Amino acid sequence: MGDGPSGPAAPLWRVQRGLEDLYRVHTGVEIGDFVVGAELRDALAPARRPREQLLVCEADGEMALALFIDPSALANLSSHDPARRLGDHNLGDFLLVVEGVSHFIYAIRCAHAERAVSQLELELQAEVDKYVTCLLATEPAPDVSAALRRRLFADAAYEPDLDHDEHARYRAANDNAQRYAAYLEQAFVVPRRIPEMLAE
Repeated sequence: MGDGPSGPAAPLWRVQRGLEDLYRVHTGVEIGDFVVGAELRDALAPARRPREQLLVCEADGEMALALFIDPSALANLSSHDPARRLGDHNLGDFLLVVEGVSHFIYAIRCAHAERAVSQLELELQAEVDKYVTCLLATEPAPDVSAALRRRLFADAAYEPDLDHDEHARYRAANDNAQRYAAYLEQAFVVPRRIPEMLAE
């Protein structure tokens, strides 16, 4: 299959391959084929303009997907590869990409299984994926894990334009992912059982 695409799509492709390998799944699609620009995203979903957005349309038993990722985030990750170093200069954009790719993979997998998926499930999975991906991209050590959990979960900030239900959903996903990450840390990171964590 080669090293994958270069240019702006490369960060998405690498995160897709990483998450699919982590969970031992294969979507059978290339995420870059589903990425849309701001103009089409705004036409399809004009109410909000977040930096990452999975657009889903279901009709007559068929599901259509599109993913918007802020082009500036992709450009930053192309210039500052998180596989080489993950830090303040690229962490926010890396988290944005992991979230979008996680949503995409989870939605595809549920569609293949002909199973409905809730927005809460998508958000919870993405929060867990962000923790695990960042941990593996840095150093799976207890102090790194604790700092990462604080940064991702305890210090979480929410967009001010979220309505009550959206805020509650993001908060529930954050709280549950924080508990699960704490469990992973104690059960696997502290005793240095990373292969077992990956199986989990």
